[in-house]
This record gives sequence, structure tokens and C-alpha cells, in this order.
Amino acid sequence: MATTKSKKTTKSSKPKTTAVKTTTKKVETKKTEVVKAPVVEQSGNPFKGFFARKFDANENILTIFKNPRIYGAILGEVIGTMLLTLILLTLGIYQPLYIMFGVIAISMAVFAFSGANLNPIITVGMMASRRMSAIRGILYILSQVLGAWLAFLLANAFRSAAQEAPEFPQMAEVADGQFWVVTMIEFVGAIMIAFFFARALAYKRSTFTFAAIYGGGICVVLLFAIVVSSTYLQLQNNFILNPAAALMYQILPAGGENFGEVFGAICSALLTYVIFPMLGGVIGFYIADFSARLSGEHAVEAKKTIK
Repeated sequence: MATTKSKKTTKSSKPKTTAVKTTTKKVETKKTEVVKAPVVEQSGNPFKGFFARKFDANENILTIFKNPRIYGAILGEVIGTMLLTLILLTLGIYQPLYIMFGVIAISMAVFAFSGANLNPIITVGMMASRRMSAIRGILYILSQVLGAWLAFLLANAFRSAAQEAPEFPQMAEVADGQFWVVTMIEFVGAIMIAFFFARALAYKRSTFTFAAIYGGGICVVLLFAIVVSSTYLQLQNNFILNPAAALMYQILPAGGENFGEVFGAICSALLTYVIFPMLGGVIGFYIADFSARLSGEHAVEAKKTIK
């Protein structure tokens, strides 16, 4: 009998290992490029670019009248100088606190129009320090003279309408031997005015701060001139510190014995109340700029401008 052996198929008892494929996603990290503003550092020479132009290079006699803003600037100088001259003509120069508040109010009112120069001393200093073009400066000075003249006409009109109007404050005639004394008061006072205005420009982002610094500076200058002229030199009404207003005070002589005497008196008055104060304005601006460069303030301002 044949016995048939059944063959058992023995399966492997080893567990099947399932290969788990781990997919690794590559995350591409994009590098963000950070653009850094150039850092302005104070170089070894702080006076590099000291005489650089600070006004629009395209502004000249052919282009300036194409921008309607120049007419607003001219009007601002006319109105501002007229108001300031009215204060000087009616109150006189010996009221420093009233003049200070007047300067602050007027400067805040017209600063957005023209920068509130209101004085040829300031305008000449702005041109010399290359903050203003020559054509704009000439227009400003003409506007200031016009504004002072309008103030003179307006003050005279009110005075003529009054029955018993007091006399306006008058400029004392410069006596013999006092020419250089009075001229130096005007000269030093003009340097101080220009210095305060140039420093106030560093804070022009705030109109009130600008006006407060400039108005306070005017008060300090007037106190200095009053003390020096009245207390030390026994002089009265011998300074004005504004060439445009000085012309309205009739500083130019109207007559004399001969042409040579009249011409000499005119030259003397112009030197005292116009030429030397304007020269002082130039020096005041350069002193302010010189100090700012030494302190590194210009580099700080450049960083703020870039940011």
C-alpha cells in the first residue's frame, strides 16, 4: 500500500517588514536681502562741502517765475515785514518783550510762505551761506523794502486821522565822533540776529520752535543793544537792526550845505544802517555753520534725511 506523504509547505514565520519611505521635503529658505541705508559718518574733515549749494540748482531768473510759489513767498515777505515795521514805528525799539512776541507771531504766520526772513540782514546771510539763490534773495529784499514802505504809509495814515497823535519814535542823528560806536552796535547786533536765525533753522520742522528761538534771540539782541547804547555810551534811539525799517526811519539826509556834505552823510548812514549790518548777517550765518560743523550736527541731520 503506497503511503503518500503530504508535503507541508512551510511558510516563513518571519514578519514582513514594510519599508516606510520617509519623504523629506526640502524647505528652501530664501534669504531676504535687507537694504541698509547708507550710514553717514562724520569724516575726518568736518568742513567737507561747507560751501556746497543748499538751494535748488535749477532756480534762476528764467525759471523762478514759472513756479507760482514764488509769488506766495514774495507776498509773505511783504506782509510780514509790513507788520514788523508797524511794531517798530509805533512802539519803538525800546520794547524788546513786545517785539519778541510780535516776531514770534509774525514768523509763525508767514514761515510756510517764505521762511520768514523779514530782514535784509537775514536774506543776505542766506544768500552768502548758499541757502538761497541770488534772484530769490533780491526779490526778498525788494519785498521787504516794499513792506516797510507800506507800513510807513499805513502808520502815517492813522496818525493823520488822529487829532492829537503823538510823534513816532525817531532815529537820533549820528553825532561827530560816534560813527564807529553806533556802527559797531549795528554790526554786532546783526551778527547775533543772523546767528539766532541760522540756529533756529535747525529746528524748522517745528514752526513754533523756530519762531520761539528766533523771537527770543531778537529779544536778547535788543537787550544787548539797549544796555550798551544807553547805559555804557549814553546814547538814545541810535540803532534799528533792520535796513528795510531803517530807511523808513528816514536815516538818509534830505539836505545840506553842498553836494559833498549831503553825499557824505548819505554814505555814512548807509554804512551804519545797511552795509555793516548786512556784513554782520553774513558773519553770523558762517559762525553758526562753523559751530554746527565742529559739533557734527550736519552729520546727524544727514542721517535723519536719509531715514
